Amino acid sequence: MKSAITRFRVMAIICGVMSLLLWFGYMPGKYIFDAIETHKILIAIPIVHGYLYMVYLVTALQVGVKGRWHLMKILWVMLAGTLPVASFIAERRIVKQYP
Repeated sequence: MKSAITRFRVMAIICGVMSLLLWFGYMPGKYIFDAIETHKILIAIPIVHGYLYMVYLVTALQVGVKGRWHLMKILWVMLAGTLPVASFIAERRIVKQYP
């Protein structure tokens, strides 16, 4: 269980950072500032975030199955990766539950 939690922690932090970059870097750059010249750099952010989010989902499911969580808790932890700060909160709560 400890290795599954370690993998989840790493992916939750990485996914949270990528989500922050997506919400506060890519979205304003594309929709508010209409940064055409930096679009080639910014376009990598949602692509990388999408792939990393899939890995986050697998690690969250793995921790949930090993921890014998009910379905709603697994879904809540999986959805926590969609909001910028929620994955950090979920990671803290899971680590606190399994020291």
